[in-house]
Amino acid sequence: MNNTTTSLRSLLSADGELRLTLDDAPIGTLGPDEIVVQVEATPINPSDLGELLGPVDLSTLSADRSAGSRLTTGKVPPKIMPLAAARAGKPLSPGREGAGTVVRAGEDAQHLIGKVVGSWAGGMYTRYRRLPARDVVPFSDDVAPRDAAAAFVNPLTALGMVSTMRLEGHAALVHTAAASNLGQMLNKLCIADDVELVNIVRSDEQEALLRDIGAKHVVNSTAPDFREHLRTAVSETGATLAFDAVGGGPLAGEILGAMEAALVAKSAPTNQYGSVTHKQVYIYGRLDLTPTTISYGVGMAWGIGGWLLFHHLNRIGREAAQELVARVASEITTTFASSYTREISLEEALDPDVIRGYQRKATGEKYLIVPSKD
Repeated sequence: MNNTTTSLRSLLSADGELRLTLDDAPIGTLGPDEIVVQVEATPINPSDLGELLGPVDLSTLSADRSAGSRLTTGKVPPKIMPLAAARAGKPLSPGREGAGTVVRAGEDAQHLIGKVVGSWAGGMYTRYRRLPARDVVPFSDDVAPRDAAAAFVNPLTALGMVSTMRLEGHAALVHTAAASNLGQMLNKLCIADDVELVNIVRSDEQEALLRDIGAKHVVNSTAPDFREHLRTAVSETGATLAFDAVGGGPLAGEILGAMEAALVAKSAPTNQYGSVTHKQVYIYGRLDLTPTTISYGVGMAWGIGGWLLFHHLNRIGREAAQELVARVASEITTTFASSYTREISLEEALDPDVIRGYQRKATGEKYLIVPSKD
């Protein structure tokens, strides 16, 4: 290999123009504990889209491929630009996680040469990534880079949800947008760990998908009897904690209402304030950008808050977080296996039509960038 790499960069100007480019840059001289990873697979997660695209208006995207230029531009609406002003003028290197083979190493990291490793140090939408050896996780020889590419964000989020449940004294979980790659992973984890899980999906196809992998409690939010089935599932599991990827609209309130109804049916309250058992919904995504609404009938012992993986890992501490990472590494082809609906190159990641495809964040769809595909 030579001493240069090609990386995807995202830059938002002060006047609201988003510029996506493929830039060549030197790798530089390695320190004794540094390595160079040839990135062979890196997923596009919903959490990557903020860095990659910001609040760009997708209808304004335009590609310039003249004279070898690798440039895509778009405009951020003026009324939204104040929300993104903090990143203006600062080139960003998207790609939270990825995996590949170590092709160079400093004198203290020679043992990693030829190993497949994964990292979530960021900046993984690139051909080669220079990293401190401490920032990668080696995988066994039978694990391919494609298998290890998504070894952090979704697996640790699933483990973090179960960890939060245990820390806060809940007995079971509710999860929305449950047919996603994360949702499927959470089901496998809960089945393995004997944790009751209520899955909320939006179609019969999504329900069938989850039942095929062993999910017991699956309810369809588009069905006319959704609320009745949700109350039944919550009552059977005893769930008092939910993780909501939808965020806006009435769904979070409907979950709290189902929890309250199940609790009241089992033990009638002694006053007008409802059950004394605390019910909690954590919003960890915003598929719906409208306000979150809570209707009457949830009692007074409830809470809604935000949940972020990195905050949870800080909460449990480095040692406990490393235990979660070690479990992921040992179960990356089973419990924490990811599937992809499309593989694209770095060049294709700049194509406006492809961008509109992965920006949809459709349930069950996941794109994988393969830098060597160019």
